Amino acid sequence: MTKPEDRIVAYTPAYSEAWRRLNTDWLVAGGFALEAKDHLTLDDPEGQILARGGHIFFAEREGAPVGCCGLIAMADGGYEVTKMTVRPEARGSGLALRLLEACEATARTAGAHRLYLETSSTLVPAIALYHRFGFVNLPPQPTPYERADVWMEKRL
Repeated sequence: MTKPEDRIVAYTPAYSEAWRRLNTDWLVAGGFALEAKDHLTLDDPEGQILARGGHIFFAEREGAPVGCCGLIAMADGGYEVTKMTVRPEARGSGLALRLLEACEATARTAGAHRLYLETSSTLVPAIALYHRFGFVNLPPQPTPYERADVWMEKRL
């Protein structure tokens, strides 16, 4: 259950290191290698996501970043949900759902017709959350990620 001091905030440059650390930590903990696309996005979130029409959100607990999620603007007018994570000690508190809600609200405001994501079948709790949130599975799509073997979308 979320605590009163939990909140979702938009990215600021002060969070660039938290963006890199949160995502590096979950990738390494999950047994994944950091791939070329990861390095681009993690090392330059402002240039790779924000400057291209995307958004980044952070989940804060008592003012400290404990989770994050990005939205990458897609050529078809949708948004790709990317780099979503919540620190282990903050999981189960509803913060991942709140991050997804922020993504959906932002995408709807922008007039997007869908949210899209790529993930690994090893991330069972995340996939369950995505299904509960209304995502449906897609057939395989082209991807820059070796770990991606699940593709999903939510029509808006």
